[in-house]
Amino acid sequence: MSAEKQPTREIIFVVARAVDGTIAVNGEVPWRIREDLRRFVKHTAGTPMIMGRKTFESLPKLLPGRRHIVLTRDPNWQGEGAEVAHSVEDALALAGDGDISVIGGAEIFELFEPLATRFELTEVHEDTGGEVTMPAPGPEWVEVAREGLPASDGWPACSFITLGKSPSSPRRRGSREGLGVGL
Repeated sequence: MSAEKQPTREIIFVVARAVDGTIAVNGEVPWRIREDLRRFVKHTAGTPMIMGRKTFESLPKLLPGRRHIVLTRDPNWQGEGAEVAHSVEDALALAGDGDISVIGGAEIFELFEPLATRFELTEVHEDTGGEVTMPAPGPEWVEVAREGLPASDGWPACSFITLGKSPSSPRRRGSREGLGVGL
C-alpha cells in the first residue's frame, strides 16, 4: 500500500517592519505605502488571517474576502466579525485546511514562528522608533526574492522580501513550549 501524501499547508507571515524592528507606533502600522498595501492584499486575500486582539482592533474595518481569526488571552473578548481563539491549536482548527496568513502582532509572530513556512516581509528603510517591535528573521530563514521600491509620496523606501525556511535548519521552538499558550 502506498501512503497518501498529505497536503502541505503554508503558514505565511505578512508583515511590514522597519530596519529598527518597529512594526507599530501607537498601536498602528506607521506606513501607508500603496504598493505595500497592494502586496498585503495579494498575500492575504482568500486566506484566513490569524492575528492578535490589538492587531484586529487597529484595523479600520473588516477586510473583505478574508476570515479574521483573533488569538486572545481574554476569555470574554468578542469582536464583530472576529472568530475568537485562545490557543495556537484553536486558531489552526478554526482556520481549517489550506494556507493561512499570520498578520501580527509581535507575540502572535513569536507563537507561530516554529510553524511558519514563508515570510512575506516589507522591510521599511528607516528607524521608526515605534513601541511594538519584532526581531529580524533568524538564520533559519533564507531570502528567495527581493524587490526594491524607492521612497515616494512622502513614505520611505522599502524592499519586498520573500523568505523561506532553510531545509537544513531544524524547526526552532519558540520561547514558549507547547504552543498552547493562549493570548
